[in-house]
Amino acid sequence: FHIGEREEKCIIEDIPSDTLVVGNYKVQRWDMHKHDFLESAPGLGMFVTVTSPSGEVLLSKLYGPQGTFSFTSYLSGEHIICFQSNSTRFAVIAGSKLRFHLDIRVGEHFLDESAIHAKDKVNEVNVRLEHLIEQIHHVTKEQDYEREREEKFRKTSEETNSNILWWAIAQTLILISIGIWQIKSLRDFFIAKKLV
Repeated sequence: FHIGEREEKCIIEDIPSDTLVVGNYKVQRWDMHKHDFLESAPGLGMFVTVTSPSGEVLLSKLYGPQGTFSFTSYLSGEHIICFQSNSTRFAVIAGSKLRFHLDIRVGEHFLDESAIHAKDKVNEVNVRLEHLIEQIHHVTKEQDYEREREEKFRKTSEETNSNILWWAIAQTLILISIGIWQIKSLRDFFIAKKLV
């Protein structure tokens, strides 16, 4: 995505609890003379701030124009990840665009292929097996989190339906009582005027 040089851009990630999140990013600055983005942005850094669903700051750090950040979520829910350049140029000059490449991986642990090739075949199978077991644990944790969210949604839906039912019953009772009151008032009016 594109971002202004002094602009803050935030994204929201819905993350289960006790999950490792790894993000890789790269920033490119717009070159007015070449009318293209430069391959790198020397001298430019990015503030990365991660806020938990409870408002606690999990990560707040200055990185370079290209970097990797990671954090572990302690609560399940929507985590806010914000990026802002550390440009010190004046607002009038700092109007250039930045191209921001971002790759966020939630709950993944990556295999180091060079370490695997260096070990013998038995160790390679063990490492791959451990990696698969780790992925199974992650998938199970993700499923539990989705079940928990579905249960909360179902409870909210049931409470809403119950409230709507009681509101409809209350409206019906009010309409019936108003109808009875109107009939009684009209009957008393006609009797008083001796029309009946």
